Amino acid sequence: MKRWFLILITALSLTGCGYNDFQRLDEQTKSAWSEVLNQYQRRADLVPNIVATVKGEAAFEQDTLTKVIEARSRATSIQVTPETLNDPAAFNKFQAAQGELGSALSRLMVVVEQYPNLKANQAFSDLRVQLEGTENRITVARNRYIQAVQEYNVLARSFPSNLTAMVFSYSPKANFSVQNEAGISTPPVVDFNKK
Repeated sequence: MKRWFLILITALSLTGCGYNDFQRLDEQTKSAWSEVLNQYQRRADLVPNIVATVKGEAAFEQDTLTKVIEARSRATSIQVTPETLNDPAAFNKFQAAQGELGSALSRLMVVVEQYPNLKANQAFSDLRVQLEGTENRITVARNRYIQAVQEYNVLARSFPSNLTAMVFSYSPKANFSVQNEAGISTPPVVDFNKK
């Protein structure tokens, strides 16, 4: 009788430990991260096509193109593994490289506005639409990853599952952060009187 009672108590105490939830949520964060990487790769694959189309305009600013090419090179040179999610320094390095590529592409799109022939080029227009769609997909994928990490981290920090996290070394995962939080908190200045 005592033996069955101990088995019942042990089984009941393990139901709230969260081990299976950690497994499920860890896989969910890995899956969400894979989708983020998939969308980053899609963007990186579009960059050479955009650069080749823009190079067709002889008067285009070479410096802007060079920065885009260099940013793409840095972003694609970083090897990302599942362990990257658990290494805040590697995660931040990858995030910074992707942010740099996004900024370079944004500058490219702003400069393009000054070239009417390029704006009228159908191939460039199609690539631009694909790039904008990809940026939206990146945003959605990052948002899903943020939500998955939030759910995982809440489990890792909540009682009694935090005890399971300590026993099995399930530490909270790094999430996306803004590189220049102070800079983006300042609203942009819009001056319609400038010419």
